[in-house]
Amino acid sequence: MISLPTHFTQTIMDVHKEAGRLWLDSFHELIADCEARWLLKVLEPFPLSYNFVAPVVLQDGRSAVLKLGVPGLDWQRELAAIRAFAGRGMVQLLDADEEKGIMLLERIMPGETLDKLSSEDERIKYLADVIKRMHTSVSKGGKLAPTFPTIADWAVGLKKIRPHFQGETGPIPEQMVERAMQWYKKLLPTQKELCLLHGDLHHENILRAEREPWLAIDPKGLIGETEYEVIPFLLNHLPEDGVEEVMKQRVDGLTKALSLQKERVLAWAYCHSVLSAWWFIEDFGVDGGRLVMPGVFERLLNE
Repeated sequence: MISLPTHFTQTIMDVHKEAGRLWLDSFHELIADCEARWLLKVLEPFPLSYNFVAPVVLQDGRSAVLKLGVPGLDWQRELAAIRAFAGRGMVQLLDADEEKGIMLLERIMPGETLDKLSSEDERIKYLADVIKRMHTSVSKGGKLAPTFPTIADWAVGLKKIRPHFQGETGPIPEQMVERAMQWYKKLLPTQKELCLLHGDLHHENILRAEREPWLAIDPKGLIGETEYEVIPFLLNHLPEDGVEEVMKQRVDGLTKALSLQKERVLAWAYCHSVLSAWWFIEDFGVDGGRLVMPGVFERLLNE
């Protein structure tokens, strides 16, 4: 019987509340259902965070990956995004049960994550390559647009901060919240080409593969311009010292490789880093050290 680590069960409870408790209670039944339905054997899971993810062996001996999550809107959007990308720069879907929160995915091998590369320039190059493969333009009245949230939908999250803190902004400086809202107001109506974005394209969500050199996993699904797509990469795996130097390298490299507008990248990054801090506070009650980065982006904007 699979034993779930305490940190994982606690995260499920923190994020999903009662729905998470019910999902955990039925977890072993869900595993049994998957084993019977696809005649597969579940192996030791990968390190777990927000979903259960484990390699499996199918009846014909092929490897695949079983991903189980608490059913809901986020899960539906991830599944819809994987289907929409249709394997272009993205893991392929083999089968799914949306109602039960089940995905059967291709096994990406060798599966080394992008952060394992020692060269920052190589990381930037391969990220840009994946983005070029994934992105498909979406017209404002296009078929994909109603399925996924927009950057504007995400930005609404900042309006929850004051009600949560009885009119204040809690650990997030008031000026920072106001600055982010001002930037969103300026940036949102001036977006140019809208695309279906991954929405969480950081280092651990890009794996070395065989079908393509690198493939993305775990998309959130978001409609917006490409400048927004690079932000999770900018915010992750930063050194303790010399953060601004590395950030300049990343921003310069990505704006060149993807023909992006540098000011928009930095301004979106400022907004998203404030929003990310709020999301963490909303889920876990603390900012998780995320409030350092808005200052970095503001200084780079002012250079």
